Amino acid sequence: MGFEIVEPGGTFYMFPKALEEDAVAFSNKAKELDLLLVPSNSFGVTGHFRISYCIPTEKVERSIPVFRKLADMYL
Repeated sequence: MGFEIVEPGGTFYMFPKALEEDAVAFSNKAKELDLLLVPSNSFGVTGHFRISYCIPTEKVERSIPVFRKLADMYL
């Protein structure tokens, strides 16, 4: 889908690179699709967003089409 992701090293968070330079704006666009992402600027990783996958697998799987829709907004 165009997201750059570094494989996490033993945690339940990921910090994918936002598809635009402003991670806050990117996270706000995601929110319009009911996808809640946290801009990772306050975690010292600018231009990325944080997602947690310590939720049931079904919820993660249900979010995949929404991530695709979000990515399509940047094509």
